[in-house]
Amino acid sequence: MENKILEAINISKYFHDPITMQVLKEVSFSIQKGEFVSVIGKSGCGKSTLLYILSTMDTDFEGDLIIDGVSMRNKKEEELAKVRNEKIGFVFQFHYLLNEFTVLKNVMLPGLKLGKYSTKEVEHRAYEKLKILGIESEALKKPNQLSGGQKQRVAIARALINNPVLIMGDEPTGNLDKKNSEIVFGIFKELASEFNQSLLIVTHDNEFAERTNRIIEMEDGRIIKM
Repeated sequence: MENKILEAINISKYFHDPITMQVLKEVSFSIQKGEFVSVIGKSGCGKSTLLYILSTMDTDFEGDLIIDGVSMRNKKEEELAKVRNEKIGFVFQFHYLLNEFTVLKNVMLPGLKLGKYSTKEVEHRAYEKLKILGIESEALKKPNQLSGGQKQRVAIARALINNPVLIMGDEPTGNLDKKNSEIVFGIFKELASEFNQSLLIVTHDNEFAERTNRIIEMEDGRIIKM
């Protein structure tokens, strides 16, 4: 039984400023449950544009995007916002943690926003995620008291809080040294193998990509190798 979490079908994208230019050319691929996939390619090849579309942030494209069996075409913005919060966890190059809140509260925020569980339950879940990432002892600290690697682990815990079907990462190790990059890679690998989490990671780090389940290589808006 195929268990597709995400499917991109002939996705094309044009920019029209000042002249019309095609930046994505009929991109098609799918991601199965528990698969750890990386997207690589030179700067300007369309990786970030693709991620923006796949994350439902950009709806101005041709083709279709199916997340967890449902097409994202013609959905209203509030429906897409719900999909983003419930189905997708985001990890960026910069952690975007809020220094006025504790680590625990930062992890809880998307869960509180979803409004599916009580505050107590969201707090319990946040602790569980921090525990999986080995940083539950930092729960009551403020983010500015943590190292860069710890902050990125908090960001991953936050991405996991609503049990998304897919984690999307945009250069999640781009700001980290080798040791912390290794830690983050190990966490992603464990999420895929132990927790059957699907991951789609855009990266410039070929060493990182080589150890994922599958590499999608892009050039000039197309997939050239998969």
